[in-house]
Amino acid sequence: MKSITWNQQVVKKNNTSLVFQTITQQEPISRADIAQQSGLNKATVSSLVNELLEKELVYESGPGESSGGRRPVLLHYHATAGYSIGIDLGVNYILGVVTDLKGSIVIEHHVKVKNTDFLAVNEQIRNMIIFLMKDLPKTPYGVVGIGIGIPGIVDKQGNILLAPNLGWKNCEIKSLLEEEFQLPVIIMNEANAGAYGEKQFGVGHDYKDIVYVSAGIGIGVGLILNNELYQGLNGFSGELGHMVIEINGIPCRCGSRGCWETYASEHALLKRAESDISLEELITSAKEKDEKAISLFNEIGTYLGYGINNIINTFNPEQIIIGNRLAMAEEWIKQPVLDIVYSQSLFFQQQDLQINFSKHSTHSAALGVAALTTESFIHRELQEF
Repeated sequence: MKSITWNQQVVKKNNTSLVFQTITQQEPISRADIAQQSGLNKATVSSLVNELLEKELVYESGPGESSGGRRPVLLHYHATAGYSIGIDLGVNYILGVVTDLKGSIVIEHHVKVKNTDFLAVNEQIRNMIIFLMKDLPKTPYGVVGIGIGIPGIVDKQGNILLAPNLGWKNCEIKSLLEEEFQLPVIIMNEANAGAYGEKQFGVGHDYKDIVYVSAGIGIGVGLILNNELYQGLNGFSGELGHMVIEINGIPCRCGSRGCWETYASEHALLKRAESDISLEELITSAKEKDEKAISLFNEIGTYLGYGINNIINTFNPEQIIIGNRLAMAEEWIKQPVLDIVYSQSLFFQQQDLQINFSKHSTHSAALGVAALTTESFIHRELQEF
């Protein structure tokens, strides 16, 4: 008897997920159309929709167009029933966004980071969250969770094992924030978050095998394999910024020498500029046809191309996406990247390969962790049926 009850519960949860997914992907949609597309009978659909309405995850509007009988009531995803907070922690900045449950940004805030000491950054993140939450409208669920992308090695439990560009080792932030804000917190590598953000909302939407190159102060890589975020056995995949491209090369903060990010990152770019200048100022100079600035971007693009060439020959992806801050300089680094890739990679790797710059540039990681936070919330709610 217990087995029958358990099976019934599993079937109901699966059916609820199917109905909810149909609404979110095809709204506005009627109950009859849900039944037709899902294969569930109308009584089951009606019952599950009523429960979703009670939980305020969907809402009704209408009526829609009639196909001969009574005009149907239409169902919509209640995207503003709650909000997710997504935070991208860079080496020299913190970007925070609040999104609705569909991933649309409703608030964003950006602050500079000058002191990367763990306690100082933790306080800035805490203040960022307080700022983002203070003026949100009242909704059925309020803030459903917080996601943070970290430029370093993060395990699947959210423990920060190493963030060399921040100078962090074995740091714990997840439990501190959960205790203070009484909300679920997701901590993950920012390149993984950026890959997921572009897959969900950006140029990766129509591809299933994607390599996302997060080119900021350092370089990280996020992998989408067969439409799934790939994190490796313990969550450590994608540390390709530390693949060696130059034997006995420039010392890296990770302790090695000749790492890709020491030649192809924003940090490398600014170091080569040999002056106290920002990426934004270099972009302005390049727009004004400054030859030195253009030459610097060309050199960085070339080194990016070398690393990307290695990745292509390793993974044979459908798509490479270049994101994070260096994506703002697409106009000057794209061609050098393409020149290296198409002259160096194996010719059969080039077939059907797309190389794109991220749609959301600096916002991909924040959107990615916000989306994962929303999905975790939805999963918890649907499991209660």
